Amino acid sequence: MSKKATQEHTKIKTYKRKTILDKPKALFKKYYDVIAYLFFGVCTTIINIATFELLFSLLHINELISNIIAWIASVAFAYITNRKWVFKSEAHGKKEIIREIASFTSARLATGLLDMLIIFIFITLLKQPSIIVKTASNVLVIVLNYVASKLFIFKKPKATK
Repeated sequence: MSKKATQEHTKIKTYKRKTILDKPKALFKKYYDVIAYLFFGVCTTIINIATFELLFSLLHINELISNIIAWIASVAFAYITNRKWVFKSEAHGKKEIIREIASFTSARLATGLLDMLIIFIFITLLKQPSIIVKTASNVLVIVLNYVASKLFIFKKPKATK
């Protein structure tokens, strides 16, 4: 192949490559907060489940106490990642940040109580496998937490006209 033909072939290949990547990039940009939330939600869930299983299954700490400690660890991680990378919080003043932390903690407390209820019913009372119950409970909690974060906690201020 001549040098000119190779250059034209490279141009065509580069052009096709850009076209192939344009759609995924656009989708990623459009759904960034959902993708980032799911990624950090998975990380939060891993922290929650691993902490719970370490305390409950390996150290034989009561399931409810294990769950409280797992919840605290995962909520702290979730707040930092949600604020900085997922919803890119614009809260800067002391009052705004306190409101954000209070809202975040309140929403997580509500879903944490739901998680505790699920743990109590399905593990304590019904003796179901802890890893299955904890995983299913976390899926529900992630969905509810996303809705609260997106609609209330980290919502962007409306632009003034």
